[in-house]
Amino acid sequence: MLVSEESWIRFGSFVAVLLAMNLWEWLAPRRQRKVRNSPRLWSNYLLAVLNTLVLRIATPLSAVAMAVMSEEHQFGLLYFFGTEKIVNVVATILLLDLIIYSQHVLFHIMPVCWRIHQVHHADLDLDVSSGLRFHTLEILLSMAIKMGAVAMLGASVLGVILFEVILNATAMFNHSNVKMPLKLDAVLRRFIVTPDMHRVHHSIYRDETNSNFGFNLSCWDRLFRTYLEQPRDGHEEMQIGLSECRDEKIAERLWGMLKMPFGKNGDAGE
Repeated sequence: MLVSEESWIRFGSFVAVLLAMNLWEWLAPRRQRKVRNSPRLWSNYLLAVLNTLVLRIATPLSAVAMAVMSEEHQFGLLYFFGTEKIVNVVATILLLDLIIYSQHVLFHIMPVCWRIHQVHHADLDLDVSSGLRFHTLEILLSMAIKMGAVAMLGASVLGVILFEVILNATAMFNHSNVKMPLKLDAVLRRFIVTPDMHRVHHSIYRDETNSNFGFNLSCWDRLFRTYLEQPRDGHEEMQIGLSECRDEKIAERLWGMLKMPFGKNGDAGE
């Protein structure tokens, strides 16, 4: 029954978190807007809708469906080691989070992947919509990696559903332009990626961009020494985006985002 309702669970949690973060941004923003909000928001959300449609058409199977197949055939590392159900669920969430962290690092290191991933970083401002802004090719590639990881691990169906919900929620949370007490941020970032922690990753400076890769758990950045506590220019004054792409007509328009990986040197078609 849980599997048959998985899409509704994910959609319901997505809407709830999206509305909550938008309300929080309106009530207590961390930074002043740097670019016109309306065209940018429309483009980010339209890209998310396009990605959802393409994903449904291009990939008949989902990560959850792959987990169901692994469970039916008892295939994968976790089944090989005979882990208990609760252990499988916890291991699934932790290991998939590590794989997503590793994938993110890879997308920064490999030039061909960076050309695609730079669409996410070209956003000239940062808010909850930025957490949904990924090039369609990246969404398809990420799904392929996730499905392969689920099959290899023999991931728990419940674990995959929980991971998908958590990943979606934390991606919107840590991209949000929300203000919280600094003491609370200091406590939370010991365990999860906070908005202030992830904002550093969207800095215009490349050394800051190549830090704080986590989406959910903050331990991976600390463990692999990619953690950077604060941006050098401070959160209010730091520049968001890419130094090579500051044109709003390219960086904040749907067509500009879609053609960005195919431009000269991956520079938004310029």
